[in-house]
Amino acid sequence: MSKQVNIIVKAIDDKKGEDIRIIDLRNINPLTDYFVICHANNIKMINAIVDNVIQKCEEADYSIRAIEGEEDSGWILIDAYDVIIHVFLQSQRYFYNLEKLWGDMPEVELNEIL
Repeated sequence: MSKQVNIIVKAIDDKKGEDIRIIDLRNINPLTDYFVICHANNIKMINAIVDNVIQKCEEADYSIRAIEGEEDSGWILIDAYDVIIHVFLQSQRYFYNLEKLWGDMPEVELNEIL
């Protein structure tokens, strides 16, 4: 497990991100190693999670390539090169259901990190 993923997951957990999932893409995707997916109950919580992830990554000298999504869209994507972070409103998360889309990929157990 990479140190970067640990930092990101702890940053999400610190801001009460819910149902954090880590999908391991190292064997199939040359552009990124992991997807980290979580949701929050409202837009303010999404913004707090996103801000904390960015801050903690920068403090640890991990660069952020891009941030995608509008504040009111219910889905913000943070591209941190080796890790792509998806922060959803709960309803948007269940609508897009990325976990099902990537369901055949292995998941990392949270108890390895938290």
